[in-house]
Parts: sequence; structure tokens; C-alpha cells
Amino acid sequence: MHAYRTHTCGQLRADNVGDAVRLSGWVHRKRDHGGVLFIDLRDHYGITQVVADTDSPALPVLDRLRVESVVTIDGVVKDRAAGTTNANLATGDIEVFAREITVQSQAAELPMPVAGEQEYPEDIRLTYRYLDLRRERLHRNIMLRSSVIASIRRRMIEQGFTEFQTPILTASSPEGARDYLVPSRVHPGKFYALPQAPQMFKQLLMVAGFDRYFQIAPCFRDEDARADRSPGEFYQLDFEMSFVTQDDVFNAIEPVLAGVFREFADGRSVTEGGFPRIPYRESMLKYGNDKPDLRNPLVIADVGNHFRGSGFGLFAKIVDGGGFVRAIPAPNTADKSRKFFDDMNDWARGEGFAGLGYATRKGGEWGGPIAKNHGTEGMDRLAAELGLGPDDGIFFAAGKEAEAAKLAGFARTRVGQQLGLIDENKFEFCWIVDFPMFEYDEDAKKVDFSHNPFSMPQGELEALETKDPLDILAWQYDIVCNGVELSSGAIRNHRPDIMYKAFEIAGYTKEQVDENFSGMINAFKFGAPPHGGSAPGIDRIVMLLAGEPNIREVVVFPMNQKAEDLMMNAPAPVSIKQLRELSIRVVGEHAVQATG
Repeated sequence: MHAYRTHTCGQLRADNVGDAVRLSGWVHRKRDHGGVLFIDLRDHYGITQVVADTDSPALPVLDRLRVESVVTIDGVVKDRAAGTTNANLATGDIEVFAREITVQSQAAELPMPVAGEQEYPEDIRLTYRYLDLRRERLHRNIMLRSSVIASIRRRMIEQGFTEFQTPILTASSPEGARDYLVPSRVHPGKFYALPQAPQMFKQLLMVAGFDRYFQIAPCFRDEDARADRSPGEFYQLDFEMSFVTQDDVFNAIEPVLAGVFREFADGRSVTEGGFPRIPYRESMLKYGNDKPDLRNPLVIADVGNHFRGSGFGLFAKIVDGGGFVRAIPAPNTADKSRKFFDDMNDWARGEGFAGLGYATRKGGEWGGPIAKNHGTEGMDRLAAELGLGPDDGIFFAAGKEAEAAKLAGFARTRVGQQLGLIDENKFEFCWIVDFPMFEYDEDAKKVDFSHNPFSMPQGELEALETKDPLDILAWQYDIVCNGVELSSGAIRNHRPDIMYKAFEIAGYTKEQVDENFSGMINAFKFGAPPHGGSAPGIDRIVMLLAGEPNIREVVVFPMNQKAEDLMMNAPAPVSIKQLRELSIRVVGEHAVQATG
């Protein structure tokens, strides 16, 4: 017999009744029923109920063990008594009568429970992450992550992509987020950087003649945490393709993402056919942001023209001053009290906005100050344009374009949630396309890149030389699912002459481009194919599939919001000897810590 187990804790069935077996695992739960002890024995594969009574020599040992101790049980498989089977367990028809026990490892008193899914403070969970990972939900999430990555890798290879690994120690980039720097011992005073993404390397692979690259790539960015973004490090499906148009990129990656989501949808529907393509400016108008949740049926409309010369002076003044008024439908709200609408206004103020206007409607009769001042005829015309029914109310966001769009987008989401309009059993994908190449920086009083400086402008060199920069669109695109941006991508600018001109418009000299991006610009001078790609986030994909609101629930060993690893106590001071080897001196308040 094997030293530790003949079967796993998820393997035994009714067919095994009468078999002598050996199981190993953790003591998950203990239940004492007056001289009969029931143990749930858990391993990676499942749970088996173990029974010990006064006839079992294992009873006194099991009785004194704490939960989460690791044991090996020798016993005999028996049918569970009638009425005691457990349909929630794969092994629920049987139990193992314990004959012998070997304690492999005794558990100390636990700092947090493993059995059950009760909430526990995050600092405790992250400090004892190895205990947290024993819990069923988190264990399941991490296994889902592994399966998703395996599925992605298989599907990419089937699409003709080849996996390559790019460097982890590289050069610091002057663009993007802050780098994590790594001091060089053999080159005192010089630093490597951990890659924010393999962007330049994957483009250089295209220059080198490899046609379709992909990688499950680690990326490192010194930026603050959010619910959908890990601080420090994350993983993405990084891919690049040569001799492709935007359509080619979409056609290659859509089957991969849709296939993965369908594989793990667990009864939820996934966008059928090609993903809808929504121009950036249309998305900002209709949804108030560039990552719309298409599960929400509400569509924002620009209704400023309805308020020119209106009796509602506040909106009329905003519109006459060049501002905007956006309307968010509130369908079937005739039965809602005035408090529902006032609470929405209070919510908007709590988010830092001036307020959220509204008009109520019941059986075609309008209510509220805006409707009273604007007039019934005016409100009827507005409602007809929006396609509203006699019991549909309206919320209004007004102000400068960016502010009105932002509030309208937030309000659209909140109204959808409050009215239960968002279908949680769907994965709705879309592409956001036609991003502006440039924007005007009000602080710097200059034109600058709005998204990705290395994207190909639509119209190429001719557009850069003849168009107003703020009218130029780029071959840039985002993949969005359920309001979560999975990735940004682009058809790349592979021509040095176009790149120099694009950077010139943004205020950069040729010498600055050569200095900051020498590796890529020099390579392009030796013949570069048209190419493009993207990099959907692995963590966000798994977060959506697992139905988790926080990305830390799908990462094995995440940091906290302060980018601290509480389990490994990182970051931490290092010794003076290590600093001297790296020719580094720590100054200021941290100097004393470094000498410890």
C-alpha cells in the first residue's frame, strides 16, 4: 500500500464499499455525536467523511487534534446510513471507518478559520494567505485561473501563434506608469527596470521576422491598487501579429476570448458572432465612458438643444455657455417615490458633482421642478425623441462636456443597478475603436498624445501633415467585457518618418525620439512589417469568470492596497553589506532602517 494514500479525498464512491483504503489530508471539520466522532478529511480533490467510534483506536488521537492538522487514515469504506447521505459531496454516499491514524503534522491554533466562507479582515487573510487558499472559494478560483490559462494557451496555438519569452530585466521606459528599478551590481549607478509590458520586445520580434507571437506575460508597474488592478505585478495575454489590419487582429483574438468565456461560463451567455464595434466618441456619448457595460440597456442622449431658450433657466444658461445636458432614462419608475429620485441626486453630490436633475412621469403626467419650468410640451418632445413611455422618468447631467459625460456614465450604471436592469448572467463584449490620436493638454497648454504614441494614425503621414491634430483618429482599440477593460491594443506605427512627425506634433524633437526609443526606432530603419496586437489581462478575465468584484480573489499571492506582501514582509530594508555591493546609499528617514 502507498505510504500516504490509495485514493484521494474526492475519489471514493459506492463501488468502493468494503475496500480497505488509506487517505491523507487535513482535518477540515470535527463533529462529536456522543462517542462517535465524524471528521471531514480534505485534500486538493475533495472531502471524505471519516468515522471513529469507541471501537476505533483512532478515536482518542482524532479527538485531541485541532482542525487543519494533517493525518493519514487507514480504514474501511462503508455505506452511509439511510437519510445521512450528502448530495453536495461527490463522496456523499460513503464514509470511511477509521482503523488506524498517523499524525503527519499537528496544527497550532488557527489565526483564521478555514471551514466556511465567512468574511475575515484582509490583512489577516493576506498575512496567512496559505490558510486563506485552503478555503473552498479561493481554492476554486485559483484552479479556475490555471484552467483558463491552459485554455488560452491551447487556443492561441491553434490560431497559429507561437509562444516566446521576453526579458524581465530591461531598460527603463520614459512613458507610462512608474518603473520598478533594479540596481546593477556590476555597473554601479546604473539600473535595470522590470518591464511594464513586453511592448517593445514583441514589436521587435515582428521586425525579426516572427509572424504571430504570444506570451502569458508578467508585467510590473509601480502604481496604486484598484479593485480591478493589482499593485506591483499582473499577467496578460500578450500577442502581436505581422502584416495585419485591425480586422485581422479582431478576427484572430475574438474566437480565443469568446471560446474561453463559453468554456467557463457556467450557464451564462456570451456575445454571439463578432463583437460589436463602438467608436470612442459614440461610447462617450451613449455610455459616458470608453468601457461600457452593454448588459445595461440604458442609453444616454445629448438633449442640450431642447433647453435653448427653455423656461428652465439653469440648463438654458449651461447650454448657451457651451455646456452640455445629458439625459439618462429611468424606465418604469412611476411607482417610485420622490425619495428614489432625491436619493440619486444626493448620491451624485456625494460623488463630488453639483447634482443630478430629474423629471418624473406617471401615466404621461410630468413631475418635478425641471418639467414644471420646461413645460409639458417641451418634455413631451424630449421624451418622444428618447423613445420613452408614459411611466418612464429621466435623470439629467449638465455641465462641461467631460463633466456631464462622466456623471451621466456613473448615473447610467447606478440607475441600471437600482432598477435591476443589469443581467448578471451575461458576458457582453465590445470593441472600442477610433480613439483620437491627440488631445489638448489644458495644464501644459499643448497638444499631446491621448492614448498610445506608437499607434498608426488613420490616414498615416498625409493625415499628420494636412489635418487638425485633434481630428486625427488612430488605429487603436480596447476590448471591453461587462464594463471592464480587458486590454488596449493598436496597429503599430512601423515607419520612422510617420513616428517622427507624430512626435513632432506632440512637441518632441527627432533627437528626443532617437534618445528615448532608440531600440525600436533603429530597428524600424532596417525594414519593419505592418503589425499590431493587444494584451488582454489574465487577472481581469479570471475575475469576470469567477464573479469576483476584487482582483485579489483570483491571484495566488497578492499584495495589499499599499503594495505590501504581508506574508513575506516585502518590501523590507536590506543590509548595509547588500547596499554597498550595489553602490547604493539610503538617505533620509529610511537610512536608519537600512542599517538594522
